[in-house]
Amino acid sequence: MMDGRNRKSQKLNSVENLDRFIPNRSAMDFDFAHYMLTGGKVEKENVGPCSPSKQVYRKHLAEALNMNRSRILAFRNKAPPSEEKYIQESFSPARKTKSVKKIRRISQFAERTLDAPDIVDDFYLNLLDWGCNNVVAIALGNTVYLWDASDGSISELLTAEDSIGPVTSVRWAPDGRHIAVGFSNSHVQLWDSSTTRLLRTLQGGHRLRVSSLDWNEHILTTGGMDCMIINNDVRIRSHNVGVYRGHGQEVCGLKWSLSGRQLASGGNDNLLYIWSNSMASLNGSNSNQWLHRLEEHSAAVKALAWCPFQSNLLASGGGVGDQCIKFWNTTTGARLNSVDTGSQVCSLLWNTHERELLSAHGFSDHQLTLWKYPSLVKIAELHGHTSRVLSMAQSPDGFTVASVAGDETLRFWNVFGTPRSQEKPRTEKKQEPFANIPRIR
Repeated sequence: MMDGRNRKSQKLNSVENLDRFIPNRSAMDFDFAHYMLTGGKVEKENVGPCSPSKQVYRKHLAEALNMNRSRILAFRNKAPPSEEKYIQESFSPARKTKSVKKIRRISQFAERTLDAPDIVDDFYLNLLDWGCNNVVAIALGNTVYLWDASDGSISELLTAEDSIGPVTSVRWAPDGRHIAVGFSNSHVQLWDSSTTRLLRTLQGGHRLRVSSLDWNEHILTTGGMDCMIINNDVRIRSHNVGVYRGHGQEVCGLKWSLSGRQLASGGNDNLLYIWSNSMASLNGSNSNQWLHRLEEHSAAVKALAWCPFQSNLLASGGGVGDQCIKFWNTTTGARLNSVDTGSQVCSLLWNTHERELLSAHGFSDHQLTLWKYPSLVKIAELHGHTSRVLSMAQSPDGFTVASVAGDETLRFWNVFGTPRSQEKPRTEKKQEPFANIPRIR
C-alpha cells in the first residue's frame, strides 16, 4: 500500500511534469522570446536619443503590449487563481450598504400653545388625558373640556357644582368614547363623550377626593386621599369588586401594565407598590397584598410609566425632595438604575417608537427632558412653561405630547418625531382655546 504523502507527490509530478532545472515549454512564450532575442533587441540598440514625451509614449506602449517582461525561460506554470477566492467572489451575497439613520430634529419650542385658565395647580392631581379617539380631555376648575386634535374643535363635557368640585382627575376608557372623572367630594362619574351624557356615578368607596384613575379593560381603578385603591367593575351595579391597602397617605399615581396583570401605585408617603390583578380583596383585610413594596424614593411618587418594549420594566419619578427617576424590574422588585434629574419629577412618558423616556419637571426650570434608554444620556430639554408641569399625555400615534402647567397653558410638543405619511405641518396661527365659551374668558 502506498501512503497518502507519496500518492500526493506522484500526482503533482504527473500534472506538472517538470523539474526545477528544466524549463517548462508549455509555460514559455516563444514568439515573444524570439522577438526579444532578435528584432526587439536590435531596435533598442539602434534607437538614438529621443524626447521625453516620446519615451513616455514608448513606455505606455510597452505596458499595453505586455513588452516589459524580462524573463525568457519559465521553470513553473503560473499559479492558477485561488479556487476559494473565486467561489467567494462568485457566490458571496452582495454587500449590503449600511443604512444611515436619519437624525431626528427635536424642536425646542412647542408646536402649539393653548390657554388653560383656572387649572388647579396641585401636584397630586391628574387633570389631563389624551384618548385613542384623538381627543384631549382637560379639567379646568369645575369644568371638563374636550379638544379634538383632528380639527381643533372644543366642547364642554361637564361643569360640576361647587359642592362636588373641583375636578381632581380625568381618564379616558380604552374605547375612546367613555371617560371617568374624579371629584373632590370622593365621587367618580362615567360620561359618554359622544352624547355628552352622564352614565352613572360611583360612590360609597372613597371618603375623600379621588386624585388618580386608570382603566384595565372594564375595571376602573381609583386612588384617593383616603389612601385606598379600589377596583370598580363598571358593568355591574355593585361596582366595588376589590381593594388594595398599603399606602399611608394620598395615592397620587396609578398605572396598569400593558398586559393588565400588574398595577403600580405611588403615594405621598414616598412609597411605590406593585400589585397583582388577582390580589385585590373585597374588604381589604389582607395586610400583605402587594408583590413589592419599594421604599427607595424620598418624596412623593406620582410619575409612573410602564415600558412599551419590556413588559416588566417600570419607570417612577420622585417629587421635589427626591428628584430621581428610578427603573424597576417588577418581576423581582430589583432597582435597575436611577438618574438624578435635579428637579421635581411630575410626569413620565415612554417613546413608543424609540428607546427613549420623556420626563416633566417642576422647580426650578419647569422643563421637559428627553432621555436615551438605557444609557440615560440627556438628548434634549424643552423649555416654554413658566411654572411646574402638572401632567403630560401622549397622542394615539405616539408622536406628539401634550403638557399642562400651573402657568395656565396647554402646550403640544413634536418630541417623538413625525409620522412618515404626514407632511410638514403648516405654521398655524395660535388661537385661544375655548374662545366660544364666555364663562371662562
